[in-house]
Amino acid sequence: MIISILTYVKPIQEVEKYLQQHNSYLDNYYNEKKFIASGRRNPRTGGVILMDATLEEAQEIAKHDPFLIHEVAEYSFIEFLPSKCAPEFTHLLK
Repeated sequence: MIISILTYVKPIQEVEKYLQQHNSYLDNYYNEKKFIASGRRNPRTGGVILMDATLEEAQEIAKHDPFLIHEVAEYSFIEFLPSKCAPEFTHLLK
């Protein structure tokens, strides 16, 4: 499992130009069951995406994000192996 952390590197006005495209990107990977949860950081300096993917898959998926393509955000990744979770998420334990 991967926690992807997006950090905006351009002003929010520039980021918002690509928000609709970014949301379509998110929808695509939710449909593919690769994304589990996502949202804005608070304060609004970027975002977070929880992925059901390997590190290599996550890095490849990120290449398709309009935020990265248009260089308004950078990605960093944290890989972790869940060992415990709420009962409704046991399918995520591998």
